[in-house]
Amino acid sequence: MAELKLEDCRNDRCPWSGDPVSADSLTIYKGEVVGFCNPGCRDKFEKAVQLFEQSI
Repeated sequence: MAELKLEDCRNDRCPWSGDPVSADSLTIYKGEVVGFCNPGCRDKFEKAVQLFEQSI
């Protein structure tokens, strides 16, 4: 997987906490780079998406 870059991130605030995003907490969602304030928030988001997609 290619390295994710902060400058490619769609958002500047974490959707969970509202804090600024961090370069070590990026993921891909629906083809876009999405950022979170820390790896814990990123991991929580990835798990929620996985659970949702499994339920549909």
